[in-house]
Amino acid sequence: MSLIVGRRSAKINLEQVNQYKMSEWLSSSEALARLSLKPQTLYAYVSRGLIAMRPDGADARKSLYRAADVERLEALKRRGRRRATIAEDAIAWGEPVLTSALTAVAGGRLFYRGRDAVELARTARLEDVARLLWNCGDAKFPRVDGPARSGPLFGRLLAALAERASVEPPAADRSERALYFEAAATLDALVDAASGSSGDGPIHERLAKAWRVPSGGLRRALALLADHELNASTFAARVAASTGASIAASALAGLCALSGPAHGGVTRRVYALAAAARRNGPESALRAAIAGQGTAPGFGHPLYPEGDPRARALLADLAQPAIYQGLGEAAESIGGPPPNVDFALVALCESLSLPEDAAFAIFAVARSVGWIAHALEQRRDGRLIRPRARYVGPAVELA
Repeated sequence: MSLIVGRRSAKINLEQVNQYKMSEWLSSSEALARLSLKPQTLYAYVSRGLIAMRPDGADARKSLYRAADVERLEALKRRGRRRATIAEDAIAWGEPVLTSALTAVAGGRLFYRGRDAVELARTARLEDVARLLWNCGDAKFPRVDGPARSGPLFGRLLAALAERASVEPPAADRSERALYFEAAATLDALVDAASGSSGDGPIHERLAKAWRVPSGGLRRALALLADHELNASTFAARVAASTGASIAASALAGLCALSGPAHGGVTRRVYALAAAARRNGPESALRAAIAGQGTAPGFGHPLYPEGDPRARALLADLAQPAIYQGLGEAAESIGGPPPNVDFALVALCESLSLPEDAAFAIFAVARSVGWIAHALEQRRDGRLIRPRARYVGPAVELA
């Protein structure tokens, strides 16, 4: 659901909010009629994640279907399913563009190789998730100490990966065993760069020691952020890997993509939203953000119309700072979507009084596990990822 600010500033009452929310959902008969489908085809669309479904609160025997998803499929039908159209639509939250055995988003939940990520994160360390996603069994990896680094966090992370990329050979012709060792060394290098020094022990404890905070929340956050299907940074890493680039080079491509404000860099925008909420109040800050940007940073996720399960898992055991609690309540009061994992990560960092760049550091260290997993999988696939562009510029002159 998008948060839309109208011209009037009158407060929306509960009945209006409920009516607005219900208008976003269609009955089975409405969805079938609009798409001219048979029931079994509608259910197939739901199982593939193309249409979100939820129980009908008025009748537990019935289901409702997300109107926005139905409208998108209607538009595709009207335009026809030419190959160029399908490919173009697939780039932005469209249909899957390649196969993977790593991560699935289905039924409002996140799965790592078939295992519920939220359940896994109750006890798992990032190392445990890495072994699962890398499919490397219980192999032992020696500790690789990196050089001491100083300066801004992002520069340290870049330098750590660039240094490894400059000496690692291409992955294309390496053995699986050699690649696993390089994967572990690459992850170690990033953790050292994030913490500012070399160290031993579980990753969440190394970071907690560097920041002098309890480690429990960090462990859960790292496990929950390890992978998320073909997000922008993962796709960048996978494209690099498809050329045969080294593990570190593929992770470097992912890190560069993660830094953008529409991806991992959104944590800076969440901090800015919290600062505005402290000055002007949560609801005013939300409305101003939506008026200027169309959405509020840290709220809503296209893959989770009913709410981001990673955010719920992080916030459930967290004593949120009052301003973040207020922002969540304000979003609900104006009929907006619930917080996503970016919001929850920043709330966690604020609750621990961590430096502002810690949120990005946690995200980068965690997601490097997924970048590496996708690089390993793409290397096994062996195909170059090279899409075509649909040219719409001035007419070409052919001899």
